[in-house]
Amino acid sequence: MQPGRILRNHYKIIATLGSGGFGDTYLAEDLDLPRNPKCVVKHLKPKTSDPTVFPVALKLFEREAETLYELGRDSDQIPKLFAHFQEGAEFYLVQEFIEGHDISKELTEGKKLSESYTITLLTGILEALAVAHQKNIIHRDIKPQNLMRRKSDNKIVLIDFGAVKEISVLTTANQPGATTLTVTVGTPGYMPSEQSNGKPKLSSDIYAVGMVGIKALTGKEPKDLPTDQDTENIIWRNEARVSNYLADILDKMVQEYFRERYKNAMEVLEALNILVAPQPTPVPTPVPTPAPTIPSIPIPKTKALVAPQPIPVPAVSSVSKTPPQFDKTRRRILILGGLAGGGFVTAMLTKDWWSRTPPENISTSETTEEISPEIISSPEPTPEPTPSPEPEFSIQTFTTVKVNSRGEIISRSEAKAEVTTENLGNRVFLEMVKIPGGRFLMGSPETKVERKDSEGPQHYVDVPEFFMGKYLVTQALWKAVMGNNPSGFKGANRPVEKVDWYEATEFCQKLSERTGKKYSLPSESQWEYACRAGTTTPFYFGETITSELVNYNGNHPYRNAPKGKYRRRTTDVGVFPPNSFGLYDMHGNVWEWCQDVWHDNYEGAPTDGSAWEIGGDSKVRILRGGGWYWTSRHCQCAWRGGDDAKVVGTNRGFRIVLSISGS
Repeated sequence: MQPGRILRNHYKIIATLGSGGFGDTYLAEDLDLPRNPKCVVKHLKPKTSDPTVFPVALKLFEREAETLYELGRDSDQIPKLFAHFQEGAEFYLVQEFIEGHDISKELTEGKKLSESYTITLLTGILEALAVAHQKNIIHRDIKPQNLMRRKSDNKIVLIDFGAVKEISVLTTANQPGATTLTVTVGTPGYMPSEQSNGKPKLSSDIYAVGMVGIKALTGKEPKDLPTDQDTENIIWRNEARVSNYLADILDKMVQEYFRERYKNAMEVLEALNILVAPQPTPVPTPVPTPAPTIPSIPIPKTKALVAPQPIPVPAVSSVSKTPPQFDKTRRRILILGGLAGGGFVTAMLTKDWWSRTPPENISTSETTEEISPEIISSPEPTPEPTPSPEPEFSIQTFTTVKVNSRGEIISRSEAKAEVTTENLGNRVFLEMVKIPGGRFLMGSPETKVERKDSEGPQHYVDVPEFFMGKYLVTQALWKAVMGNNPSGFKGANRPVEKVDWYEATEFCQKLSERTGKKYSLPSESQWEYACRAGTTTPFYFGETITSELVNYNGNHPYRNAPKGKYRRRTTDVGVFPPNSFGLYDMHGNVWEWCQDVWHDNYEGAPTDGSAWEIGGDSKVRILRGGGWYWTSRHCQCAWRGGDDAKVVGTNRGFRIVLSISGS
């Protein structure tokens, strides 16, 4: 088909993308839509002149089109089908054009890729494949060339379902009864024996995905790897540097006998501890549960406010109307995502990171007037428990939300958590959420857009069960334990801020002495595990966040999300939706101190959930979660920050954990 040809007065052919025995694929443009967006036209030509075969091909074509329509609607990792039509004895499919490259460009011969890359790749494939498997649909031709890396978001997109090729390879070949033909579709090396025999199963796809993972780790084509003479299973471990955990999963995926494999994509995802989120049950929009409300008490000045400027500034008087001058004598270390010193200051001044206009300087160091937060919602107070020397346990129900890449809420679901409430007197209560133990993949994949080296390498961490603060430590809770309130933005239910790492640690010690329990700052792995709450997306809400869900600088949205509010201050805890563990404000509001010292990456990091306090820069401690002043990307689950342990500011706070053994 020549460039320039127009099909049905609608689709103009631009270029040939590929040709094969099943037909041809073309890049085209849609003339009926504004700006003529690109699309893909697949031209299918059944190889037969037997009139008894054509009705079979037509039936397969209609069935496949219906399947592709459905899959494209249900997953953004499967191309959408825009149209299908027949002209004579030939068929056409018009699909979404995926701008990017296929995975064969990454899995080059002889190149051994890392385990973290392989895990991320497998996860991306399986998440797309799970949508098909849940509908009992087999792909039948999974291989690197049919796995696209979409340029816009780096996601894996699954293309070229095998039934399309089945339509085109029909042939009578001296066989009577065309309706009973057995048609084999697949690629040698990625196609298991039962599929070669014309009897593919869901687990046949699992075999192919496993082979893709093995190619990534070994740098070798599956056909070039030896097999065991007795079992006929592929021998590959000696060609790769891989943990036994991942190797065992891959071995099960590529078992020669199909009954010994995982049955479907969902089972493999579960084995990888990356669970497919269940379909939520629609529920009414919830009224968030806030921290207990107590009257605000004016607090005298304790520290000068450290204004959260992109560059160091001195304390500013509340009556000052002129911009602050630089304080050249104050040493301040600030590390975010592995950037330090002048390089970080330069990054902060770029358009992508910060507004060129610094935020308003707000100080309460010389006044007892409380700054009222912006009204976000009108939550009802948590019922006040009866004072008791022992904590009370309860099962609390709450609602979580999921968003799409534009930040639009696409689902709500109910969840439950076990919560212990300790009465500290004077109507101050400490609520701790039970976090179930489990294994998770910490850090971000090498393929992540704008990834920082400090977020890798990805590695599995086994986190024992523990309790974590349902909320950030509030000013009311801090005052009940420490007897003062250093915060710049006053409010009993706002997070305490302007506390350094040592003061946060002292709070934990005093609370432990008072209660007889072992409270501490979370380890960095505990924090990320708790923040993710079983998700693998950049945020526990999904692919992005909005300022309706998180308190951050809304002038800097994440990718496709719209700009939002910039509140210029903290907000009360508990007014935004929680994650599925029942934890609030894990994204935004204030940065959260962790126990660990700063390391430039995860090489040598603990894998048991403990804090990493050996090596690194002992003067710099980990901060997680982003804050009201910071941009959306700093709020990501995997983003790592660090600061001098002695630095205070209105964008630094903390939450606490309680070990089960210490309870």
